[in-house]
Amino acid sequence: MLRRWKKISSEAVYENPWWTYRVDRFEIPERLSGEYHYVHTNGSSMVVPVMNEAKLILVNQYRYLCDRESLEFPCGAVKNKKTHLETAHSELEEETGYRANRMERIGEFNPYNGVTSEICKVYLAHGLQPTVAKPDETEEFELVFCTPEEMEMKISERIIWDGMTLAAWTLARHYVFERSA
Repeated sequence: MLRRWKKISSEAVYENPWWTYRVDRFEIPERLSGEYHYVHTNGSSMVVPVMNEAKLILVNQYRYLCDRESLEFPCGAVKNKKTHLETAHSELEEETGYRANRMERIGEFNPYNGVTSEICKVYLAHGLQPTVAKPDETEEFELVFCTPEEMEMKISERIIWDGMTLAAWTLARHYVFERSA
């Protein structure tokens, strides 16, 4: 069995509305002690919106850090005093202009477990109804509709390169293909 690390202390070095940069002091019993730097968040929610005709909705948006557009499922950070499910509903509406009659949680993952404590919960959105998109001031979205087969093609052609979208699709694909058959 692998040794568990013992947390000695934890300090928030920097905080903003989305995440906290933390430094923990740790000890690995009978081996060593040190510092671990990481980003802590309340988590995130990613939504795989499925239309009645088994079409998926993705959003194309500009990603500043990579200076390029990215085709992704709607996703957002869980804000203080909100749940993952509430976040899933609000991000879907904010980014796509659709609301879901039902959200089905299908899994979760950590996007980068050596750097962040974030857990992203993934939901399938069913019974989509048009509403008004409400993007944040810094956000601009183009909606892209595709079949599950087109999704697979966009991944193989490296059109979809966002890691969180790739992880969510890994969790969602068998549900979506099963329903489209």
